[in-house]
Amino acid sequence: MPNWRRAYVPGGTFFFTVVTERRQPLFANEVARRLLGDVFRECLRDWSFELNAIVLLPDHLHAIWTLPRGDTNYPGRWSKIKREFTKRWLAQGGSEQQVSEGHQRDGRRGVWQPKYWEHTLEDEDDFERHFDYIHFNPVKHGLVTHPTLWPWSTFHRWVAAGVYPQNWGNVPNMPHLDNMSDTTGE
Repeated sequence: MPNWRRAYVPGGTFFFTVVTERRQPLFANEVARRLLGDVFRECLRDWSFELNAIVLLPDHLHAIWTLPRGDTNYPGRWSKIKREFTKRWLAQGGSEQQVSEGHQRDGRRGVWQPKYWEHTLEDEDDFERHFDYIHFNPVKHGLVTHPTLWPWSTFHRWVAAGVYPQNWGNVPNMPHLDNMSDTTGE
């Protein structure tokens, strides 16, 4: 069994990859996207953190969070998000994957993979690499040909704020994104 070790950096900035059970394409469903958005907004309101970037794909999401000064509890936030989404999704008649008897005894449902991937962002370059990776991810997965065509991303917010030009990601070759899979949990 792997020895899962998490980095707890008070007030840190973290990159996350969170995946559905067996990569079920839950978030191709409008109801699932709405429920997840509701749960995220409630968690942001109740537990305060900065959601720097996020992209929601059919079977996983990537996000960058910055926690408040002195706070290390991103696991509690993810637990709440995953738990509340699962409860509401199943109450709405949403599907789940089968899980083993052992996982059932542990209270696991077949909606999310039990773990998630986290990376502590070490500096501005690391942040920018992961920030760009998140916004280019729908193109990487062949879902769209340009980041502006993917509606479930903070890309649009950052274009409006002047961080990205409207045509960012339109370049045929984005070499600084080529080797990101090694550091993103995908």
